[in-house]
Amino acid sequence: MASWNDYNDAQSNPNLIPKGTIVRVRLTIRPGGFDDPSQGWIGGYATRSSAGAIYLNGEFTVLEGPYAKRKIFTLIGLYSPKGPEWAGMGRSFLRGMLNSARGISDKDVSPQAQAARRIGGFADLEGLEFLAKIDHGTDAGGEAKNEIRMAVTPDHRDYAKAMGRTTAPAGYAPPAYAPPAQAYAPPVHTPPPPPPAMHQGAFPAPAQQPAPGADPRPTWAR
Repeated sequence: MASWNDYNDAQSNPNLIPKGTIVRVRLTIRPGGFDDPSQGWIGGYATRSSAGAIYLNGEFTVLEGPYAKRKIFTLIGLYSPKGPEWAGMGRSFLRGMLNSARGISDKDVSPQAQAARRIGGFADLEGLEFLAKIDHGTDAGGEAKNEIRMAVTPDHRDYAKAMGRTTAPAGYAPPAYAPPAQAYAPPVHTPPPPPPAMHQGAFPAPAQQPAPGADPRPTWAR
């Protein structure tokens, strides 16, 4: 039972979700108004800092469970003047998000999986729902805060249960399945059956014709 005289065992920050918790979240990008069409960054989704770093300002809303409606804010790196590492981490995170949202194994390199990891622009990420693993970081003031740096993909044993579904998510239509082509076999020609045989006597026999040179008149008229 908690003591109201000793607070050493009280949680230091009740707003923190425990590190390692897996939650289903929805992404909202807080637009920063920065575009670079040469990079495909259009629509004003990216943000550029005063130091020259470019990122997506992600707001992740927990959708269900004991932490439902909690909001977690994490930057997704696009470019840093210090080097490519931050952008590489951002691309890796976005790959994981797409794998998680669209039910694609990270090991799947099929054409369908590769197509599922492509987007037309940052607008396609708006409203994306996926599984995330909670991490801890610090804010500008040095205070602890929740962050999301990793998405949970179908390779994780708890993925199906945590997503609460076994079918493809709404809004994502995988390519139609095409059965393997069958080897062509030419049609077998079957001759028509012979006509049925006539029964004898069914039709009158044809009249006999006189032999050539014979007198066709009857005997009494000769």
